[in-house]
Amino acid sequence: MNRVRRTPIGGVRSAEDGRAAGPEAAVAAATAHYLNGDPIDMSALAAELGVGRATLYRWVGSRERLLGTILAEMTERTYQVALRGVGGSGPERLLTMLDRFMRAVVDAAPLKAFTEREPRLFVRLATTPGPIEERAIALLSRELQREIDRGALHVALPTRTLAQAIVRISDSFMYAHHLGGSRPEIDTALEVIELLLRPSGGAPAVAHAVAHAVAPEADGTVPGRGVHR
Repeated sequence: MNRVRRTPIGGVRSAEDGRAAGPEAAVAAATAHYLNGDPIDMSALAAELGVGRATLYRWVGSRERLLGTILAEMTERTYQVALRGVGGSGPERLLTMLDRFMRAVVDAAPLKAFTEREPRLFVRLATTPGPIEERAIALLSRELQREIDRGALHVALPTRTLAQAIVRISDSFMYAHHLGGSRPEIDTALEVIELLLRPSGGAPAVAHAVAHAVAPEADGTVPGRGVHR
């Protein structure tokens, strides 16, 4: 391993090549491996950064936490791409964006490589409360509120509650092939989400469906997910 010396901000710097290393560098290096379709090995990553495993774990937490951080960032990147050039307003705009987003996620080559290696880990990271879900809820909440503020969307539920329900519904159908199904069911997800965005005449039933989608079951599972918290 390369000798290292400390930097003033608490990171380290390789004595051999002078590169600064720290939490951001560790996440960036791991992200590069993810995008290349490579597995993320903590020992190899520490060696690449010129630090010990203990230092790497102090910077990024566990391997699962690092993967969650990477996947949350990928969620935001994909979301921003899905938003580009989307016209219209209200439910139409939101459904178009969600359609683009879900199809891009399912088709992403790095994600396919990861899920082929570690499908159970991916399901746990993607469909239970954590950085991926929180990032998705925050992003969608912002877009829902934007449509509400300009009078293009009328909903009876708090914005975050609706966003959380949509994210969880999207997950259950988008990742259906990882939860025992044969393929992603994006069209079905969009049909259900449209009912939430256009609840005309069925507000009580829709509100019940949202509450059921958001609240965990008594045994700790999330409806439609087949995984435990």
